[in-house]
Amino acid sequence: MSSSKVENTLSSIEPNSNPKPLSHISLAAFSQKTISGKVFNFFAPILDRLLGIKKLNNLYIEQQFSGLDKQDFSEKLLDALGVSILSVDKVLNKIPKTGKCIVVCNHPYGMVEGVIIAHLLTNYRKDTKVMANIGLKVFKEINDYFIFANPLKPKAVINSTAIKQCYRHVENDGLLVIFPAGRVSFYQSEQKVITDGHWNRLAVNIADKTQSPILPIFISGTNSALFHRLGRVYYRFRLLMLAREMFKLQNHQITLSANNLITPKQLAPFSNSEMKNNLLRLQCYLNDQQYFQPWLQDEAKTLISPVAEKTDSALIKSELEKLPAKQHLLAFKHYAVYYGYQTQIPNCVKEIARLRELTFRDLDEGSGEPYDTDKFDATYMHLFIYDHNNNQITGAYRIGQTDRLQKQGGLAQLYLSQMFNFNDDFINQQQPCLEMGRSFIIASEQKSYHSLLLLWKGIGAYVSQNPRYRTFYGTVSLSKLYDPRSVAIMEKIMVNASAGVTAKTAFSGQLHPEVTQFMEQNTLGLEGLSTIISAIEEDGKDIPVLLKQYHKLGANFHCMAIDTNFNQTPGLLLSVHFPSAPKKLLKLYLGNNKADYLAYKE
Repeated sequence: MSSSKVENTLSSIEPNSNPKPLSHISLAAFSQKTISGKVFNFFAPILDRLLGIKKLNNLYIEQQFSGLDKQDFSEKLLDALGVSILSVDKVLNKIPKTGKCIVVCNHPYGMVEGVIIAHLLTNYRKDTKVMANIGLKVFKEINDYFIFANPLKPKAVINSTAIKQCYRHVENDGLLVIFPAGRVSFYQSEQKVITDGHWNRLAVNIADKTQSPILPIFISGTNSALFHRLGRVYYRFRLLMLAREMFKLQNHQITLSANNLITPKQLAPFSNSEMKNNLLRLQCYLNDQQYFQPWLQDEAKTLISPVAEKTDSALIKSELEKLPAKQHLLAFKHYAVYYGYQTQIPNCVKEIARLRELTFRDLDEGSGEPYDTDKFDATYMHLFIYDHNNNQITGAYRIGQTDRLQKQGGLAQLYLSQMFNFNDDFINQQQPCLEMGRSFIIASEQKSYHSLLLLWKGIGAYVSQNPRYRTFYGTVSLSKLYDPRSVAIMEKIMVNASAGVTAKTAFSGQLHPEVTQFMEQNTLGLEGLSTIISAIEEDGKDIPVLLKQYHKLGANFHCMAIDTNFNQTPGLLLSVHFPSAPKKLLKLYLGNNKADYLAYKE
């Protein structure tokens, strides 16, 4: 037989040798065996063309998707659509490699993100299941990824079956993915932003029942402007356009991002499932890069000098021995708490300034000079702990007596007047106050509870001697080692804008409208704030210990400002009316002097 006859014979049998496509990608695949179903089936080819489903079917045939393994199918589909996924490893590293876990995601596109998440997470863990819209059932090759539900018919039998499957899968130590919105994101007129609709509480309920951790993942991007414009005309247009939208993803990059895995223990402080659900949504949208404002990079820094050498301990001890007895405030084991002024204890103040620089550099707050010092060291009081066994200062507060200082030159004598504009009606203008600042505890003592306690017992002893001081005020420095989002959230939750004070240089943190709405609709305690911050921070760090300390004392937080003299560090201005602090703490800090202090009248 000639070669041309062989070619002709092969070409004549080739079409019949191809297997029938496994998936029937058409609206007809969803028609019912009813009269209306037959009518729908008749018009299905026309609708397939209009809605881009025909084009999707052609892609399926041209790329030979039929019968592929689910992982090969999804990878080939994403390549054909021209989609590339960024930052995958950063997200996967936050998911445990074994054991029960739930992932929740926003739903920006409607179809493709289900395939993306299923493919990537299955590569990482073979036991991944994704709760997905029944519409994806049309791709039979990837059906094994999914537990199907019908979000358009909440009471459908398939949904109750799906919920049971989800519970079972997690109970069996599987990884479950849920898109809590159930539907594609759309324009929210109240917030003027494109986000998900209401999130179903299924993920939270499963997590509560199975005691599983949850990871919220943010998927970047959105569908086209036309999609959202038509969706505002009639919401069902969004569903009809989903297939067509997939073909607009050519050369499109989708970034996945996530904060930390949230444990059942971290969710416990939230009183109900709705609050927990809202927290997960907040953690998801916190990763929208459109609303992420990193810390400004410092301009070229001058050469950072080495921290100064330790001050001669003999000189320090000599100064301590010469202090009047009343300035030795208390003793505990080998520790003692003193206070003094630079004129009395120049070497002590020099060592305090050295240790401040050493401690603040670890928090990215150092001055870069051998000592952290300024003109206020000469006029403020220094209250500090001395370790007599190791001959070293272990912690200190710099304290300004506002009545004494302002007699020497008005507001300019107060350090915080560099950060804030104080009006005549602010507390430091109305009564004698103690301005608390520049506090530190050396690194080796920071895990010890007694260091902070000794400082506060020292403060208690000082005000017992000077009971006219009823109010303390100062700032909690929020190190730039914190994520800017954490600082913005701390400001949003903690600050009640006060009359009488404004920031000279305001902190300009930006938050997603979703986050702002959450803050406005929910009252969070310190435990709730702690959960939010530790979930954001890469190293899982909590809110500052000093912030917790002041909160326990009943502090009012007035304002946030940038300290331009302290490495551009944000500071939360607060005040504490000490006599109104909890009785238990007053007893702890004032001891036997509590009654006399509370009874004092000017």
